[in-house]
Amino acid sequence: MTQQTPTDPAPAPTAPDHDWSGVRRGPLVPGEWVRLVDGKGRRHNICLEAGKTFHTNKGGLLHDDMIGRDEGFTLTSTNGGQYLVFRPLLSEFVVSMPRGAAVVYPKDAAQIVAMADIFPGAHVVEAGAGSGALTCSLLRAVGPTGRLSSFERREEFAAVAQRNVRQFFGAPEGVDHPAWQLTVGDLVEELGRLEAPGTVDRVVLDMLAPWECVDAVAEALVPGGIVVAYVATTTQLGRVVETLRAHGEFTEPQPWETLVRDWHVEGLAVRPGHKMNGHTGFLVTARRMARGESAPQKKRRPAPGAYGVDYDGPRPSGLDPTLVGPDPEAIPGS
Repeated sequence: MTQQTPTDPAPAPTAPDHDWSGVRRGPLVPGEWVRLVDGKGRRHNICLEAGKTFHTNKGGLLHDDMIGRDEGFTLTSTNGGQYLVFRPLLSEFVVSMPRGAAVVYPKDAAQIVAMADIFPGAHVVEAGAGSGALTCSLLRAVGPTGRLSSFERREEFAAVAQRNVRQFFGAPEGVDHPAWQLTVGDLVEELGRLEAPGTVDRVVLDMLAPWECVDAVAEALVPGGIVVAYVATTTQLGRVVETLRAHGEFTEPQPWETLVRDWHVEGLAVRPGHKMNGHTGFLVTARRMARGESAPQKKRRPAPGAYGVDYDGPRPSGLDPTLVGPDPEAIPGS
């Protein structure tokens, strides 16, 4: 990774022989992070250091009793508590790592990687970097031969993301992921300066107002490229969908959300669990048409009043005037 500001400092050193998968094998060693889980499912992430002790409500656990062993064992604390010891998976790491901004949760990160069709060697743009949770998933998907250009407006968030990404990928001291370029700045202002038109395969927008970036994203994407927006509220969802639709050179936006529910399975007692991962955010995807081309208009008519006098957002091109209320000329954008 190289971190850039508008002054563009020299890139950081690299480690060509480092495995950038974020996966470690073999015996546990000092400096590695492990995940401890007790009998009630309570979790602790700790960094192994020779000679140290991790204290819990069930007594202490010696780091030296973990160092040198293969992961996947049970360790007993000084007061008899039992703890599973594994290296954390990416999905476990991101929900417990230090945060600046809120993280993109694993269920949404998985949807983004799959539905945006992120592939090895792809050139992906991300805004914003937040705490680096989605960044880790995107870097793993594009691999060392790909390229991830992340934009983050807030310098303190960028610093948190950089630390978390370094930790997950086990980067050597002073070395960052070779596929990552982190720019502290606004996507709209910096994207055209750093990326040539029509060279970006995928764009992921995890930000407050992604509709403000649609023109810049359209300029950067290759024909057939995909934009995916991640937003929290229905108001944001409506605005980004309608802005993509009104742009005219994207396919019909596809909005959705995912809900994850666990199940209790114990003999004949098979039922839904009492907990679930409910609403975390909405996702929207659309594909870039070739320059100057537009997608066929929807055949289904909008619902009555959908673009009526109370609606003041972006409007699809060619909208039937009878759908916008009694005085369409008085409505901005009609």
